[in-house]
Amino acid sequence: MSDPDDPLPDDDFDAPTVTCERCDREWDLSKEFDDLGVGNHAVEQFALDHRRHTGHFPDEIATWRAVCRNCTEEAERLASDAATRWAETHARHTRHAVEIRHARSDETTLIETDDAE
Repeated sequence: MSDPDDPLPDDDFDAPTVTCERCDREWDLSKEFDDLGVGNHAVEQFALDHRRHTGHFPDEIATWRAVCRNCTEEAERLASDAATRWAETHARHTRHAVEIRHARSDETTLIETDDAE
C-alpha cells in the first residue's frame, strides 16, 4: 500500500529514442507512448513500421531470421518465439527443414518435421 506522504509519481517520462544511420535521423518515441498507446511495444512497433516504409530496420535492432533450406520462403522477426513459430509452421505444412539464426549470434537452430505425424 502506498504512503500518502510519498510524492506523486513524476509525469515526466523519458520515452526511448531510436536512431538510424542510413536515414541520418533520430526519433523520440513519445508519440508512440502517448498517442498510440503501444506502451512497452513502442520500440518494436516503430522498428516494424520503419522496416515496412524504408526496407531496413533502425540501428540496434537485431532480428531472428528463419530460412527454409528447401524453398525460397523465409521470415524475419523481432522475437525468437515468433521466428520459431513461423519455422515450425512452415516445416509442418511443407516437410521442409528451416534454419533459425539470430542477427547478433552465429548460433543456429534447425527445425525439422517428424514424418510420423
